[in-house]
Amino acid sequence: MTNQSTARPARPGGTSGGAAKTLSSPRIAEMLRVDHAGEYAAVAIYSAQAKVFGRSHQTRKIAAQLQHMCEEEQEHLDAFDALLLEHKAKPTVLLPIWNIASTGLGVATALMGEKAAHACTEAVESVIEQHYAEQIEETKNSDKELCARFTQFREDELRHRDLAIESGAKEAPAYPVLSAVIKAGCRMAIRLSEKI
Repeated sequence: MTNQSTARPARPGGTSGGAAKTLSSPRIAEMLRVDHAGEYAAVAIYSAQAKVFGRSHQTRKIAAQLQHMCEEEQEHLDAFDALLLEHKAKPTVLLPIWNIASTGLGVATALMGEKAAHACTEAVESVIEQHYAEQIEETKNSDKELCARFTQFREDELRHRDLAIESGAKEAPAYPVLSAVIKAGCRMAIRLSEKI
């Protein structure tokens, strides 16, 4: 898939009057590694869900929505592939595990029904947008280019989350438990991917 993320105008991440603080190369590598892993997992989740829902004419609408979100996440992943190369950073060695876990999560939530799939999206995107918000704050005075990229991607994740909520995410069976488990898994994956 081609990288279309550069076709969109960069959006600034915000301003602050404080002095610029230069981020270390290891810190930038951590940020890029975890973001790459997150986008990799998102592509796997949405792709798996879209395939499950795509099997039935009755669920073609959600399959199309999920495929569109998958394509946006693929744009993000392509961008992080390029940024990892540019910064001479390596992806996490945990990608094969994240692939299995994310594909499994996508299939399982899709088989539970549309609202469970939306609950999965809401949970994942809530954690990811908060993570991007922290990175935006950290880079706003030190790396305007990365900050703009994080801001752009956060806006996409917020749209995905909002669509999921509008589509009944919080009406999923056992929503509080399902959401809490998925969010905890995402936070653990973020911590591990930053370091490994």
